[in-house]
Amino acid sequence: MKPYFKIMSIFLLLFTSYNYGQKKETKKINTSKLHFKNFESNWQSLSTQNIPEWYKDAKFGIYAHLGPYTVPAYENEWYPRKMYSYAKDKYQRVKDHHWKKYGSMKNFGYKDFIPLFTCKNFNADEWADIYQRAGAKFAGPVAEHHDGFSMWDSKINRWNAKEMGPKRDIVGELVIAIRKRNMKVITSFHHSYNASGLYFTKQDSLDTGNPEYADLYGQLNPQLSYKIWFEKIKEVVNNYKPDQIWFDFELKDIPDAYKLKMASYYYNKEKEWEKDVIITRKNNDLPEGVAVLDVERGKQEKTTPKLWQTDDALSTYSWSWVEGIKLKPEHEFIHELIDIVSKNGILLLNASPKSDGTIPDDQKKIFYAIGDFLKANGEGIYATRPWVIHGEGPNLYDQGRGLAEDMGNTSKEAKIFTSKDLRFTQSKDGKTLYVHALGWPKGKLIIKSMGTESKYLNKDIKAVRLLASNQKILWNQSKSGLEINTKNTKPTGKHAFTWAVTLK
Repeated sequence: MKPYFKIMSIFLLLFTSYNYGQKKETKKINTSKLHFKNFESNWQSLSTQNIPEWYKDAKFGIYAHLGPYTVPAYENEWYPRKMYSYAKDKYQRVKDHHWKKYGSMKNFGYKDFIPLFTCKNFNADEWADIYQRAGAKFAGPVAEHHDGFSMWDSKINRWNAKEMGPKRDIVGELVIAIRKRNMKVITSFHHSYNASGLYFTKQDSLDTGNPEYADLYGQLNPQLSYKIWFEKIKEVVNNYKPDQIWFDFELKDIPDAYKLKMASYYYNKEKEWEKDVIITRKNNDLPEGVAVLDVERGKQEKTTPKLWQTDDALSTYSWSWVEGIKLKPEHEFIHELIDIVSKNGILLLNASPKSDGTIPDDQKKIFYAIGDFLKANGEGIYATRPWVIHGEGPNLYDQGRGLAEDMGNTSKEAKIFTSKDLRFTQSKDGKTLYVHALGWPKGKLIIKSMGTESKYLNKDIKAVRLLASNQKILWNQSKSGLEINTKNTKPTGKHAFTWAVTLK
């Protein structure tokens, strides 16, 4: 063989070997998707869903009730149900108000509030800025409330915010603004009640009985209603890829076949999207393990082994903005957040915007106060885990307060916490404990659970520091507890204060 051909043969052999190696490389398995499961449409399979780490770490989220029910701005977001009640009952005040201001329900029904629901001043970026400043790690819209009006650009439901009222995709705009600020997205669904009987109806005297509006008022045949219930969720999942789906009560009345279809469809999107998602539910509306429990306006008595969530509102009664709305004071929410996190919980807090799409200043003030606390003390809240016990002091259990409409009156007086009420959290690696005092201790803070003979501590204390402070902290550990001298220490912020206790 001539030298020229010998060289060319060697070259071709090397090229073929290299090209073969390249082809083999392209056939490698995409390991990034191995983390995600394939879920079957049965409860056993779906109950193996893992709770995302981002959700465990988030601790605090915000959503908002905005819909046509904000136009009458009377009593609360249950206006569309109450206005149609034809019996002499607890809804009489709303019926009288409607007759006086708008006339009969046949001539002016709930549908007629939609053209008045303009959201002319709605600004998704402004909302997202408020949420971010408040310290929320996830946020989003009420996608659809009980009333049957979709707040997104829907092809499934003609009664939607893109085609009517605002003439804007409220959900879509919010999702973009929230993700732009690196927050996870939650979309809440309350429409199970629409499919199972929210509206009272009479064929001849109420517009709810008019077949022309049956799709808004939930008067379709049950199988069609349930199909539409699922298709609405599917549409939001496909269009906006929410990180969390939250369900209100009455999900229990949706047949299992549709709930299985919904949960498997959503959870199987994890692999396609390459991200972890989660469902939250009320009561036992979905089986254990399929979704995280949400406790409306309530709390757990002690730390629970399973993660849970509370949804609460700034107001003591209404979830939507109404004339004369009464807000709880800012310190309640800071104390509530700490208490919930110490018991392995997450707080989802509701904003109540006006029908023009603005969040009032008095609500912003509360959100900013929470944000100020988290800016100073977030190390002891975000990405923490419960300690062996959740706290010590005279008030270890606060049931929460507010009225959960038609779910039992849970309205109570607020608990008054002091510096003697302590809550505990710890870092994921267990090397740092956090002591949250729900008031500033004057002179001395004694943590009995952290003494030298404590059954809860398995390591010695190395250092103590006050979060958001460079002040030198004087402390001493004895049999009676960990004693922190606060006599010459200046408070950082207000309402609650956090010390980091580093273990050896």
